[in-house]
Amino acid sequence: MHLGTAVELAADRDFAVHEFSCLDDHTGWFGEYQTSYQVVLVRAGMFRVRSGGVVSDVDSAVCYLGVPGAARSFAHPATGEICTLISLSPRLWRSMAGDAPIVGHRAYTNAHIELAHRRLLAARADPGFALTEQLLELLVGVLSQTTAAPTPANQRATSADRRLVENARAAIAADHPLARRLGSLARLLGVSPYRLSRAFPRELGVSLTHYRNRVRIARALDRLEAGEPSLATLAADLGFADQAHLTRTVRDHLGNTPSALRQLLTKSAG
Repeated sequence: MHLGTAVELAADRDFAVHEFSCLDDHTGWFGEYQTSYQVVLVRAGMFRVRSGGVVSDVDSAVCYLGVPGAARSFAHPATGEICTLISLSPRLWRSMAGDAPIVGHRAYTNAHIELAHRRLLAARADPGFALTEQLLELLVGVLSQTTAAPTPANQRATSADRRLVENARAAIAADHPLARRLGSLARLLGVSPYRLSRAFPRELGVSLTHYRNRVRIARALDRLEAGEPSLATLAADLGFADQAHLTRTVRDHLGNTPSALRQLLTKSAG
């Protein structure tokens, strides 16, 4: 999708998320040869896509699917649009879709996909884990609308999931460099990001993002109890986006800010 402005929101080895906006009058058709797997979700306005002589409108209730090798034409009406454009590597796509054929170039955006989309955008401060997990959840919803055959994304749990969770926990506990992003942790363990993400709630009842934050909060409490003076330094050392991200995460888990907890812990020690 060209003739607009794309701003990167997040990127990893196997995906990129951009905000795409086209607010000018580009009503004429222009062709594009698809070079990657794409999912485009409209946040405001609409655009048109033409494939095989069939013209479809894509708006907030219908998302667009692009696959490598497809030739499509697009038109942007005068109303323009703002979209979330997700580009996926063939490896990530196949790990979830397998060889299941995609039916058409669009999918109904049901309420679950809509919620996953909004939660993905809200997780921009943590692209390595929270945003990645929301992206995977969104893809599951899209695949459920576009494939008639079973896919790796809807396979049942296996007995190997427990060992997988234990190995992931060990890497997180050791603060392995590859454990700071879900995608790299999955590669370290030799599984797909989706399988790793799904294994945690099956085995522990919480998401991988929640579990990792629980471990980071314990480390933060150790530092706060020892009188850590700089929350910005603490946030950077523990892999948070910034001090505000640290504060939000701690408050979500414990109901207090790091500053309040530092006072509480140091008073208790005294």
